[in-house]
Amino acid sequence: MLESLITSKTRLRLLIKFFVNSQNHSHLRGLAEEFGESTNAIRKELNNLTQAGILIKHSDKNKIEYQANTRHPFYSNIRDIIRKYLGLDMLLEQILERMGEVEQVVLIGDIARGSDTGTIDVLVTGDSLNDDYFNHLTTRLEQLIDRKVIFTLASGRFSSGGLILFDRQAGV
Repeated sequence: MLESLITSKTRLRLLIKFFVNSQNHSHLRGLAEEFGESTNAIRKELNNLTQAGILIKHSDKNKIEYQANTRHPFYSNIRDIIRKYLGLDMLLEQILERMGEVEQVVLIGDIARGSDTGTIDVLVTGDSLNDDYFNHLTTRLEQLIDRKVIFTLASGRFSSGGLILFDRQAGV
């Protein structure tokens, strides 16, 4: 659905890369390799998004790095649209609905790095989680968001990497 609004596939991929996680950053050649596209196509879209103020750039050694401009007035709106497009809002809602004592929901893997490969890896931490619900939930979510969902259950807290969608302790 978002593809009909944002007709440039490259622009959409860049928005996913930078807005699914504000910590994501990259340079031109790295993006060209990751997307399998020419540097000219990537450069054109990076320039457009930078001129609009949606992305910011800074020099890192001899490379220009790009990342989302978290101070842009539409930052949170764009981030929310991208997360809705990926189905992360439905994913979180379904997990919290009947999972039990969920402490954290963390995206790990490709999607946390801003690469939409069609698979979403989710780590759910907490005590007394409803294991039986996961089998039903996986099938239901995959139909709802049209992506493969892989759940990992753990007890205790997760503290390294990933994109935290929910953290009971931090109030997020």
